[in-house]
Amino acid sequence: MSAVSAFKLVLLSLIAIIALELLAKRLRLPPAAALLVGGAAMAFAPGLPPVVLDPDLVLIVFLPPLLMDGAYFFVWTDFKRHIKPILLFAIGAVVFTTWIVGVVVHWVVPSLPWAACFALGAVVSPPDAVAAKAVLERVALPRRLMVLLEGESLLNDAAGLVLFRFAVAAALTGAFSVSHAALSFAGLAAGGVAVGCVVGFAVVWLLRLLDDDYLIITTSVIAGWISYIAGEMLDVSSVISTVTCGMVLGWHQHEIFSAAVRMRGTAFWQVIVFVFEALVFVLIGLSLRGVMLRLGGVDNALALLGPAAMATVVTVVVSRGVWTFGLEAISAVLHRLSRRAAPPTDWRSASVVSWAGMRGVVTLAIALSLPETMPGRDLIQFSAFVVILFTVLLQGTTIGLVIRIIQPAADAHAAHYLTEPQAWARLEAAQLEAVKPLVYAPDGSVLHPRLLEQYSYRARLTQEFQHAASFPQEARKAHYDVVLAAIAAGRTELLRMHRRGLIHDELLHMMERDLDLQEMASRHAQG
Repeated sequence: MSAVSAFKLVLLSLIAIIALELLAKRLRLPPAAALLVGGAAMAFAPGLPPVVLDPDLVLIVFLPPLLMDGAYFFVWTDFKRHIKPILLFAIGAVVFTTWIVGVVVHWVVPSLPWAACFALGAVVSPPDAVAAKAVLERVALPRRLMVLLEGESLLNDAAGLVLFRFAVAAALTGAFSVSHAALSFAGLAAGGVAVGCVVGFAVVWLLRLLDDDYLIITTSVIAGWISYIAGEMLDVSSVISTVTCGMVLGWHQHEIFSAAVRMRGTAFWQVIVFVFEALVFVLIGLSLRGVMLRLGGVDNALALLGPAAMATVVTVVVSRGVWTFGLEAISAVLHRLSRRAAPPTDWRSASVVSWAGMRGVVTLAIALSLPETMPGRDLIQFSAFVVILFTVLLQGTTIGLVIRIIQPAADAHAAHYLTEPQAWARLEAAQLEAVKPLVYAPDGSVLHPRLLEQYSYRARLTQEFQHAASFPQEARKAHYDVVLAAIAAGRTELLRMHRRGLIHDELLHMMERDLDLQEMASRHAQG
């Protein structure tokens, strides 16, 4: 496919995305499901050339910004609070699923080498951050479950990629070492954290030096790609390095970004993430045609590989349920034996977590990266597509219904945070204290008695000086200097409450947005 044809295909995909998004809203379906089906339908449209995706290109183009988006807004305090269950799913569930899938596939296809069976397990084991975000952002979940699922999907790709690498090496060479694999994973993860921290703090330092809004936004956007490529070059986990970099930027963005940068950058970033997420699912559907043609058509692929693929799908879903409810049972036992153990998650939450295991772009890219000489290559790729289709179309479309029926319990720790009225009371008290020294003249008279009536004040000034040669900017500037000082004091108090753990990140972002809007309006009025 020529570069011009590729551009036309991308343009056609963007047009299809608009239509499919509207269709999904009309039918009340998750957009990810509609996009996946739409991409598959486009793939078999007459006259459209087969789409062959470069897996390395797919990962490096789409994964860094989508991982950054999840990590940037990820709640660090919640992450620390739930680090144990997150790691149990991000690592433990991936290893468990890989093992179970390998055993089942070898039982269904005894001629397939054990290493190839475990390679298939590693391909389909990690739930995908992109797929999870695309589905879960449209359903209502208790915060702890959302943190668990988002944290798992951000970190489990690294475990799946390491297992896949060693399984492929074992299939091609016949050599495998569990201890070497475990040490390798630990090294890759630690290296990824180190690289992400270095890149993240370097970007924060650079952003503090820049004074141009568009340069700041551009730098923050490309930070994810820089961290990902740096991780690849240093042979550490590029996924973890990108996630770590995103968390560093997300933590410091309240201090280094102005109101204008935050408002413009957020709007720009939301458009990028929307387009990239949509294109990922359309491309997954489009790439299905190439795989089917290589396997001799859909009928031939189903006849030859269907049983193993369906066994893989069932095993993926069941193994996640077994792991989730197994942890629930262990937690219940520990809770009875020791009061220090965390109280167990109820069966409702466990049911939701076990059903929320959508696969997506990472599974696709890993499957497509298999070497030509890999035993069972066609089976692994076909099974990967079937798993993606099943989890996105079935689990993705029904997870909202499951949540509404089961109704998982609300967060028990929500009371530890200030409510919105309490937070606003503290913020506005800080603003009032900042304004008091600024509104009085040396003789004690009030300079700005009607600060809250800004538009009335501006209208009166305009009427008064409409026949003057020039407008007295010093009067307006003095007024809005006080307003901006109050906003700055409120921003300081808001960040202080967040850093002390008094308010949740969601409330921080909401109140910060209000202050940003106030500041931008005041600076515009100030001239």
